[in-house]
Amino acid sequence: MASSSRAPMSYAEAAQWKVNPASGHGCEEIYVVGEGETLHTISEKCGDPFIVEENPHIHDPDDVFPGLVIKITPFGPRN
Repeated sequence: MASSSRAPMSYAEAAQWKVNPASGHGCEEIYVVGEGETLHTISEKCGDPFIVEENPHIHDPDDVFPGLVIKITPFGPRN
């Protein structure tokens, strides 16, 4: 995986992205990681299997923390 020199996204940057609460997945396009969450649990909850690829500021998928802002793009309808 290629590394990126991009700094973590700020709340101000996140606020500029369109929020889509009607995505049908219970997740907005901008997601703030909560206590105890992992990328796997967020992926399952939001229907986005490509979180790491869509968020170049995540250098280590095991190093997520509460307050981290990520972009969510639901992949499709969940069963």
